[in-house]
Amino acid sequence: MVSLKLRAILFPFQMEPRREMLLQELGEMWDEIGEAEEDRREMLHALEEDCLNVYRVKVAQVKQYRAQLQREIADSVAEVAAICATIGEPSTTEMRRRREERRRKFSEVTELINRIEQEMKPSKQLHLTMDNSDLTIRRLEELRAYLQDLQLEKDSRVRKMTELMGSLHSSSLVLGMDFRETNLHHDDEGDISDDAIARLVSEIGRLREIKRNRMQKLQDLLATMLDLWNLMDTPSEEQKRFQSVVCNIAASEDEITERDALSVEFINNVEAEVVRLERLKECRMKDLVLKKYDELNEIRRRAHVPVENEDDAMMMFDAIDSDAERSLILERLEVQISEAKDEEFSRKDVLEKIEKWQAALEEESWLEEYNRNENRYNVGKGTHLVLKRAEKARALVSKMPAMAEALITKVVAWEKERGAKFEYDGDGLLDMLEEYNNTRKEKEQERKRQRDQRRMLGQGTGESPVVRPPPKNIKNVTRTLSMGGSSMGSKKASVSVSSRPSTPSFLKSPMSARRSDEGQMLLSRAVEEDDLL
Repeated sequence: MVSLKLRAILFPFQMEPRREMLLQELGEMWDEIGEAEEDRREMLHALEEDCLNVYRVKVAQVKQYRAQLQREIADSVAEVAAICATIGEPSTTEMRRRREERRRKFSEVTELINRIEQEMKPSKQLHLTMDNSDLTIRRLEELRAYLQDLQLEKDSRVRKMTELMGSLHSSSLVLGMDFRETNLHHDDEGDISDDAIARLVSEIGRLREIKRNRMQKLQDLLATMLDLWNLMDTPSEEQKRFQSVVCNIAASEDEITERDALSVEFINNVEAEVVRLERLKECRMKDLVLKKYDELNEIRRRAHVPVENEDDAMMMFDAIDSDAERSLILERLEVQISEAKDEEFSRKDVLEKIEKWQAALEEESWLEEYNRNENRYNVGKGTHLVLKRAEKARALVSKMPAMAEALITKVVAWEKERGAKFEYDGDGLLDMLEEYNNTRKEKEQERKRQRDQRRMLGQGTGESPVVRPPPKNIKNVTRTLSMGGSSMGSKKASVSVSSRPSTPSFLKSPMSARRSDEGQMLLSRAVEEDDLL
C-alpha cells in the first residue's frame, strides 16, 4: 500500500475519490505481481521526486509573474507621478477626483434604477445601493444595461396604460357614463404600477360586462320594435327616430362606438317606444288580423286555392279576451301566409301553363262561335282582320292537345313531389283535363258527323247543310275550363267576355246580293278552312 507520507507529498490537499482509487489500484497490482518492498519504496521515492519537481516549476513561474506585475505597477506609479509633477498636482488629488467622478456616475445610475423600480413596483422594499468597494467600469456598464432594460419595460407599460385608458374612456362614452363614475383612483392615470394596471384592466372588464348586458337588452328591444313595425306597417316617418340605431341590431360589441349609444337614457327611450307600440298593437290587433286574412286569401286566390271565411275567424277572434292568445292567432296567420307563399311558388309553373291554356280555350270558344255564324263570309269592313284572327285561332287550337299533355305532365310531377292532389279553385285539375279530353273527342266526332252529313246533303240536293250546335256538355266543359274553375267562374267569365273582340256588325246582317271578286276569294278560302276542321 502507498504510505501516508507519499500521500501527503503527492496530494497535500484533500484527495479526490478518483485519485484515492488510483493509489489503491497501484497497491493491488504490486501485490498481484509480488513487487518487492524495496522496489516499491524506490518507485514511490521516484514519484515523490517527480511531484516535487512539478511544484518547483510552478512556484518558479508564479515568482516570475509576480516580479513582472511588480515592475508594471512600479512603472505605472512612476508614470502617474511624472504626470502629476507635470501638471503641478499631487497624485492622490487626481485619483480622488476620478473616484468621485466614478461615484457620481454610479449614484446617477442607481438613483434612476431605484426611481423606475419604485414607479413600477411601489411595494418593493429593497433598493439598490452603491458599493464603494466596486467602482469598476465593468460594474458601471452592468448597471447601465439593467437601467436600459427597466426603461424599455417602463415605456411598454406607459403604452399599455395609454391603450387601456383610451379603451376605458371609449366605453364610458358609449355607456354615457362620466369618467369619475368609474372605480379608478384620481391619480391612476399617471400610475404604471402593477396594481394600477390590474385595477384598470378590472374596471375595463366591468364596463364591458355592462356594455354586453345593455347591448343585449337594446338588441332585444330593437328586435321587438322591428316586429311591431312590420306587424302594424308603421310608416317610415315614424321609424326615422330610431332608424340610426336599428342598424346596431346585429352589430358586435366592438362595432358600437357612438357616444351614448348604450346610455341608460337612450335605452329607456327605446323601451318606452316599444311599450307605446305594444299598447298601440292592442288597439290595432283586430285590424291586423283582418289585414293578415286579406293577405292570406289574396295569396290563395292567386294560387287558386280555396280561401277561408273571414267572418267565422273574426267571430272567434272577438270571443278571445287574452292578448297572448290573440298574438298566437297572428303568429299562426304569419305561418299560414308563409306556407301559402310556398304553395303559390310551387304551383307557379302549372299556373302559368293553365293561364296559357285558358287563353287557348277562349280562342277555341270564339272560333266555335265564329264557325256557327252564317254571316261570317260576308264581305265588309274589317273582314280581313276577322279572317286573320280565325287563322291564328285555328293554329293555336291545333296545339291544344300538346298543351294539355304538357300540363298533365306538370300536374302529375307536382302531385308526386308534394304527395297531394292538385286542385284548381276546389276542383281536381287532372279530372278537369280528363273531362276536357273526352269532350274534345266528342266534339271531333260531332264535327266529322256534320262534315259527312253536309257532304251527303250537298251531293243530294246541292243546298247548304244546316250546322247544328255542339252538344250541351261540350259547351259547359269548355266554359268551365276557360273561366278558371267553378268557384271563380263569374269573375273569369266577366274578364274573358270583356277581353274578347266583338263580332263585326256585318256578320250579323243578311248576306249581300252583290259580292266583289275579293269577297268570292275570301269566301272560298273560309269554306276550305271550315272543311279542314
